[in-house]
Amino acid sequence: MDLVRFEGFSFRYKGNEVYALDNINLRIEENKFILLCGETGSGKTTLIRCMNGLIPQFYSGFYKGKVYVHGMDTTNTSIANLSTEVGIVFQNPENQLIAMNVEHEIAFGLENLGVPPKEISKRIQESASLTEIEHILDKAPFELSGGEQQRVAIASILVLKPKFLILDEPTALLDPYMAKKIITLLKEIQLDRNLSIMISEHRLDLVIPFAEEIVLMKDGRIIEHDSRDNVLNGLKFQNLKLNKPVLYTIFNELRKRNLIKGNIPASIPAALDLIKKFQHE
Repeated sequence: MDLVRFEGFSFRYKGNEVYALDNINLRIEENKFILLCGETGSGKTTLIRCMNGLIPQFYSGFYKGKVYVHGMDTTNTSIANLSTEVGIVFQNPENQLIAMNVEHEIAFGLENLGVPPKEISKRIQESASLTEIEHILDKAPFELSGGEQQRVAIASILVLKPKFLILDEPTALLDPYMAKKIITLLKEIQLDRNLSIMISEHRLDLVIPFAEEIVLMKDGRIIEHDSRDNVLNGLKFQNLKLNKPVLYTIFNELRKRNLIKGNIPASIPAALDLIKKFQHE
């Protein structure tokens, strides 16, 4: 069964005549690492809000079509129930952190679901270990760095044991070093938990090396959803106005000039392999 399935889904916000999403058909499978990208205003955040019932249950507007999470219709399944299947971390983690200390922050969702205290304690330790924040459990969220806050936000979602974790521009407020650490951590979590992760991100150079699939959006529509290599080597990705990785730009130009053959590499090791292959031809 698909984790998430959109069937001809369209949505426009109340008071807006333009559709933010237009006839979306999308299937998200288990155990995938997915990059969601598109130009500013393409509908990425709106798409994310649909995956845990925030649209249409919290954000009002006109919609048609269906969105299913593990077979559950998001229009008539409570957000609380959907939260155990799909967890979302938004751009600014500070907006999601409300408790007096990190331990209570991680426990908050479980307490609301009525999970027994012993199980809550066990899950807190598991999530803290997975996100490497055991040493800050007694600290207040406002005392933490941006990278630490992002880890706490991720831990507070992972403790619910969702099958699908979505992050909306998780590196936007982080420096390059911390941003790379967060993306690397997310890949490790995906492999450890065997869950699917989708990251909406403008800093494509950080995510592309880890991505298995890419979903491209433009003007409220999904224009492509395929394997990473197929998308990177296609014209739709090339034509979108995105902040493309330097590696992609260099090798795309080399290929246009017939100086190399084959797929555009998605990572530095792949680029080095391609160069070695070219040197021996």
